[in-house]
Amino acid sequence: MREPGDLTTKMKRYAKVSGALTKTAARLAGEKVLGIDIDHDVQSQEFALLMGSLKGPLMKVAQFLSTVPDALPDVYTRDFTALQSQAPAMGWSFVKRRMASELGAQWRELFQHFEEQACAAASLGQVHKAVLLDGSVAACKLQYPNMSASLEADLTQLRFAFNLYEKTLGGLKTEEILAEISHHLRQELDYTQEARHMRAFFKIFEKSGEIHIPVPHDALSTRRLLTMSWLEGVPLKECLTLPQDVRNLLAKRLFYAWYYPLYTYGILHGDPHLGNYTVTPNQTLNLLDFGCVRVFDPAFVTNILALYDALRTGDRDKEASAYEAWGFGTLSHALIDALHLWAEMLYEPILDDRVRPIQEGNRGHEGRERAAQVHKALRELGGVRPPREFVFLDRAAVGIGSAFMHLKAELNWHEAFHTLIDGFDPAVVRTRQTHLDLWPSPSINA
Repeated sequence: MREPGDLTTKMKRYAKVSGALTKTAARLAGEKVLGIDIDHDVQSQEFALLMGSLKGPLMKVAQFLSTVPDALPDVYTRDFTALQSQAPAMGWSFVKRRMASELGAQWRELFQHFEEQACAAASLGQVHKAVLLDGSVAACKLQYPNMSASLEADLTQLRFAFNLYEKTLGGLKTEEILAEISHHLRQELDYTQEARHMRAFFKIFEKSGEIHIPVPHDALSTRRLLTMSWLEGVPLKECLTLPQDVRNLLAKRLFYAWYYPLYTYGILHGDPHLGNYTVTPNQTLNLLDFGCVRVFDPAFVTNILALYDALRTGDRDKEASAYEAWGFGTLSHALIDALHLWAEMLYEPILDDRVRPIQEGNRGHEGRERAAQVHKALRELGGVRPPREFVFLDRAAVGIGSAFMHLKAELNWHEAFHTLIDGFDPAVVRTRQTHLDLWPSPSINA
């Protein structure tokens, strides 16, 4: 059901975004060819304002790009990150019509109580707290209307932006990146798929007293409505001033919540921003929002560990083989050297066997310099086409690292990592995937 004036308004906003992108294309070309300076700060704020008003997938893309190293200048990352969970909620008249379209005209009879005011609003939908007929508390995530059509229009914009990137900056070949983002954004619009992933994560952590996963209510869910059990907790960002030992404990549990599924089941929660975790009064974690989940072939997880082992032992031949096994293809020595700078930066905390922050000293500045160095080398060598699996793996690593930095946590990351990977067996991982109905999966690309 379309909101009054929705299409006209949306087309006007897309025109504004297209205009902004076109202007930036000209400016970036001028910056590159003629040495003309661009005020990226102003340009970033304009984009953030436009994408925030659009809601929908384009805003999701902006949030995603803010976590990909070197995809955007730092000021864009800053302003796009601010889009996380800041979209204004839609009104009650909208909610009533949407709920009726999903559960029927008598939908109110399926709940004891349904709060009119949304308790959370984001890029693709909003959440309402409700009480079910059995008295249990639930969260109802309701998708905004016309998201499928919006997605395809947004992907056209993204394709244009990536073409612009390749022509002006050119460190990465974006074909596989675009394919992966497109696949997962389309998947996020299907709440039945999200419910499937939620059930899998619930089984993974069912016996854990530290990580809690909501349970979907299938009878009250559709492709565009997901009703799940309500988990009480405060946002992780409200815990950043707790005592050091508590923040360390939260970081340890967060590390476990993120990477135990990857190295035990080959599945990764791919949306790492702080709004996707809440903390209970006894410092256990609630893990939320399973729209962006990536299931990996166990062989790829094996290659992740092969690269780690090559870096640990300093074996450059094995490192080159690992990149090729990842899917980077046959690489020149110069490209391998450039990728080594990236891998060394990403793996460094888990190679260091001692208690430490995830980044030390001025490593944030050093990391940006290293990323710029990698990008410059890749650009000069004609760019590299990363494998599709790389996109969300790298995004998750950067995003979860950011959470650890916000917590100012100090752990032995090497020890925590080895607790998860020791005894890894790809055949066992495949068996576990099959038992959890994760394989074959729409997350795997043919």
